[in-house]
Amino acid sequence: MDKSKREFIKGGFATLVAAGTSANAFTLQNPGRDAKDSRYIGNKLKQYSMIIDLRQCIGCQACTSACMVENSVPNGQNRTFVTEMEIGEFPNVRKSFLPQLCNHCDDPACVPVCPTGATFKREDGIVVVDSEVCWGCGYCENACPYDKRFMNKETKVIDKCTFCAHRVDEGLLPACVETCVGGARIFGDLKDKNSEISKLLANFPTTVLKNEQGTKPQVFYIGLDGRVENLLNATVSLDDMMREVIGLKPKEWATQRGDK
Repeated sequence: MDKSKREFIKGGFATLVAAGTSANAFTLQNPGRDAKDSRYIGNKLKQYSMIIDLRQCIGCQACTSACMVENSVPNGQNRTFVTEMEIGEFPNVRKSFLPQLCNHCDDPACVPVCPTGATFKREDGIVVVDSEVCWGCGYCENACPYDKRFMNKETKVIDKCTFCAHRVDEGLLPACVETCVGGARIFGDLKDKNSEISKLLANFPTTVLKNEQGTKPQVFYIGLDGRVENLLNATVSLDDMMREVIGLKPKEWATQRGDK
């Protein structure tokens, strides 16, 4: 975590402690979790995780679109997306892609900083946000070392990937996994040693993003090397960069069809 984030969180806690001491302004209780609602507790017999096989990702963004539709994510914001860049030197150059989402860390930095109990980890490992309890302070957004939380511009509270917990609870796959064209995203239960994800973890070398943070991410990558990991902060797609370089207008595709 960088210095600015630490100072932000430290200052925020000082303010919250003062407010809570004087007026009981906040509580760490969560009504749904305290009531043992299955949507909040999850399935304690499972431990959900995801593997992303970068050898299979073609950067089509089908996962990005499916997530936005499934979870009603506002236009211009994303719970998951795929960054891309060129790696190598001419003539040995190729595109590389890095799908990103909340890492559903086993030791999530976002949970202990939440002053209302809105952010918590279910017993099956899925980290969620209760939008009814979240007041949008943004402390979890700053604590996340992966920058995979955002302020939903419509709901005005924190939003993030939930592994499509509402689908998982019904026995379905997350929308991004269901629609992955290349089969790059594999989701499953690590407690089931016969599951596809368990077999992949047992037979292929995997790594995680920012392992040095010690948050124990539960999103694993096959084929992640240092050059690709640099994509974590690359948010502009090559196509967008090229459009800017050659001066194409925002409606360039309509223009190319002759709709001048």
